Amino acid sequence: RLTSSNNRPREDSWLKSLFVRKVDPRKDAHSNLLAKKETSSLYKLQFHNVKPECLDAYNNICQEVLPKIHEDKHYPCTLVGTWNTWYGEQDQAVHLWRYEGGYPALTEVMSKLRKNQEFTEFRKARSNMLLSRKNQLLLEFSFWNEPVPRSGPNIYELRSYQLRPGTMIEWGNYWARAIRFRQDNNEAVGGFFSQIGQLYMVHHLWGNILTGIKCFILLVLLFYVLSP
Repeated sequence: RLTSSNNRPREDSWLKSLFVRKVDPRKDAHSNLLAKKETSSLYKLQFHNVKPECLDAYNNICQEVLPKIHEDKHYPCTLVGTWNTWYGEQDQAVHLWRYEGGYPALTEVMSKLRKNQEFTEFRKARSNMLLSRKNQLLLEFSFWNEPVPRSGPNIYELRSYQLRPGTMIEWGNYWARAIRFRQDNNEAVGGFFSQIGQLYMVHHLWGNILTGIKCFILLVLLFYVLSP
């Protein structure tokens, strides 16, 4: 009797373990584990699909208005870069902003821009030139280089990946080890993952200086691609 009474709890616990799914708890969100701790900067990546006939006009008004926001000390934001695409989505403009201070800085900038008459007129004129637009708020991977101004001319490559939910930490761990293999010629410009917008998105930004030989090869490739 004593033997049977002592074994029964063990048998019950063993049977229960067959039907209970064990969950590996996370101590923290992947955004806190992968982002830089020493800074609290938030990035905004903007994709603007421009009407083909309006691309030159779009670039002109952006060149006139956006640097003013970047240079104004009352706006806690920095225009990291602005580009037109050569391959992939055509007639597209891409802008990358950094907000020093995270979400409060973003809120402050947006509030001030609503009262900026020049920016309001700029947005109205810009809206007539766009087919669509998309924004994403991003954090920076802790192991990646911070985007800084570069001597040029440069050609940039933006690679975007849609990850399966739950694999962001695994992705970050792999790239934390692999990034050192892409540091030649200062190629790694920035690495980001989405916070608001399309989630589980990763963006890698690479840069290469366009030397004379590279420019010649690129022109030859463009000639063959564009020739009938």
